[in-house]
Amino acid sequence: MPIDEIAQKVSERYARAASTGEQMCCPTSYDMANLKSFIPEEVLKISYGCGTPAGLKTVRPGETVLDIGSGGGIDCFEASRLVGPTGRVIGIDMTDTMLEIARKNAIVVATNLGYPASNVEFKKGMADAMPVAENTVDLIISNCVINLAPNKRKVFREMFRVAKPGGRFTVSDIVADQPVPQYLIHDAKKWGDCLSGALTLTDYMAGMTDAGFVGIHLITSSPWQRIDGIHFFSVTLTGYKLPTQLPTAAPRYATLRGPFSRVVDERGTAYLRGIPQPLTQDLALLLSQPPFDSLFIFSPNPRWLDRADPRWASVLPSQDPCLWTGDFALLAGPFLEVCDDDHHLFRRGEPVEICSKTRRVLETNGYSSHFAILNRAGEPAGGEAVSCAPTGGCC
Repeated sequence: MPIDEIAQKVSERYARAASTGEQMCCPTSYDMANLKSFIPEEVLKISYGCGTPAGLKTVRPGETVLDIGSGGGIDCFEASRLVGPTGRVIGIDMTDTMLEIARKNAIVVATNLGYPASNVEFKKGMADAMPVAENTVDLIISNCVINLAPNKRKVFREMFRVAKPGGRFTVSDIVADQPVPQYLIHDAKKWGDCLSGALTLTDYMAGMTDAGFVGIHLITSSPWQRIDGIHFFSVTLTGYKLPTQLPTAAPRYATLRGPFSRVVDERGTAYLRGIPQPLTQDLALLLSQPPFDSLFIFSPNPRWLDRADPRWASVLPSQDPCLWTGDFALLAGPFLEVCDDDHHLFRRGEPVEICSKTRRVLETNGYSSHFAILNRAGEPAGGEAVSCAPTGGCC
């Protein structure tokens, strides 16, 4: 199916949904009671997505926020409230019906917020060719829209172009645990259902890295649908466009605390727990981002750690038999590759089958924010508990 035809059919479907009230994509978790205090019902009832824009929790007054696929404007209006009257919000959408509803309600929202004028601008445009100047946006958000774009790598490049140095994105989207086959890719209806255009988590995160973003990591994940053995699930991801300069007192060494025993960052640099790693300016900029700060110790001189140091972090599995229940773990950043203390190797986005003991490890505080976990068992697994090693250690 030609790219132009895909975009047209998706636009027509969302325009029809706006008119009929059809529910699209998967459930979100908006605080509707709060939003109803300043956003009209006409907007709230056509709010489609696969997550709540967690990135808005990081917004500061006066910032510029861009919403890709703004629809009726719900996320833009919440961003408008958070950035305040001195901030700016830009919404981009390709569907005229959605834009008409959003523009009409922008004045109502501004009045409800007590602003002298609306600070939200809605523009017609495509995600892969955004009508936004480069280096102008503090935060990019998107809610289950990028999977609808046929050329996602072009979308990621556009995101990087418009983000300011030091800017960030937080997007919710649908991804798959394996490549989507051609018979689904060419199904126009399933494009509108956020299925046909889904990338694997590996390809999605790699596309953002190739565009220039770093520190890409998971905020939340949840299963959505399973079709013909393919698991589709919702993820919310955050990443950064590095600032151009380091603070004057930039660290010269980083020591991995754990809980991983080994990690490889997005630049391909490997770190072993407890062993100081010298930092180039590029690496110091990379590791200065929030997903890394709790995992490393930064210092002007080499600093070694051992198991007796209270800053050393590790999580060992319980010493009892394993159950295999159909669980698979997918590393979702901010590293390309990690190892745990039982020598499991996880590569970003690649499903790895895990036993019950490993799942309990990955669900602890140190690990849980880095993994999405899916269950591929078609029915409850009935296998007996087994010992994976003579010592009772994990598989």
